[in-house]
Amino acid sequence: MTKEALSKYMEEFKDSLIAPSDPRHQAVELLVRILAERIQDIAEISSVPWTVHVVDGPTINAFVLPNGKVFIFTGMLEAVAGIHQLVFILGHEIAHALIGHAAEQASLSHVVELLSLILLTAIWAICPRDSLAVLGQWIQSKLVQFLFNRPFSRKLEAEADQVGLRLAAKACADVRAGPVFWQQMEIYDQLRGEPTIPEWLSTHPSHQNRVRQLDRLVPEALELRARCDFPGLPKADPRVIFHQTVKLLLDNAKKQEKIAQEEKNEKRRSEVMLSLPQSPPVPTPGSQPQLGGLQATSALLQTLLSK
Repeated sequence: MTKEALSKYMEEFKDSLIAPSDPRHQAVELLVRILAERIQDIAEISSVPWTVHVVDGPTINAFVLPNGKVFIFTGMLEAVAGIHQLVFILGHEIAHALIGHAAEQASLSHVVELLSLILLTAIWAICPRDSLAVLGQWIQSKLVQFLFNRPFSRKLEAEADQVGLRLAAKACADVRAGPVFWQQMEIYDQLRGEPTIPEWLSTHPSHQNRVRQLDRLVPEALELRARCDFPGLPKADPRVIFHQTVKLLLDNAKKQEKIAQEEKNEKRRSEVMLSLPQSPPVPTPGSQPQLGGLQATSALLQTLLSK
């Protein structure tokens, strides 16, 4: 299955693969090599010939096939805020291959298909009608999708986040950058106007849940990194810096919105003043004496409103 998938992807991306001499390709290749070297104690890693393929495309995605073929889009390279986030992403994808998630999903699919076949056979035996069989097949496909496939996929993604964070720690990365990446992705989706769907409808955990899980795992990953005798990390936590930056941007946006609203109100007031008569009306006999200044303007406005 992996060989077939590789053949399909190579054919699909044959015209958009970046040359190995490209600096972006060399950067990803270097990080994959560092990840592989730092975790040689894992047999599944040391026996895999890792190969990098960088696809020139805006898609924010990366994946690793079980045979060590790494695919990453330039859209992902542009989405990460630094090398530490990129190491975490690569660790996450390598974790999928390391744990054997593709085989787990294939196994689940076979079991679910067998159970579904038994259920449909029972329905057909009880009521052998084509319309009922079609309806039963549609219902069972939806039940399988939302009760088995998607929850299982979310579980595998959460597991890959956990293992990927540990791999990044063993590769000397600042694991505190992991949660920040998913916070960035949440803001990016909001700016693009992406619809927010409930997590139970998705194959991946929500960005917020991934951030919360990674925040819980960061202390353990930092301890693992410290045991590897790497140089210490900066005291400035990327998570704190991110929150401060977002707060500053929001405050500035509110100030700009307030200024724009005040300018709009001032323009509206000016237009009203220009529409008023430039000279005061001549009083008629028996009328009240003319008011001056703001009182005159107020009286004129009241007159116009009464009409």
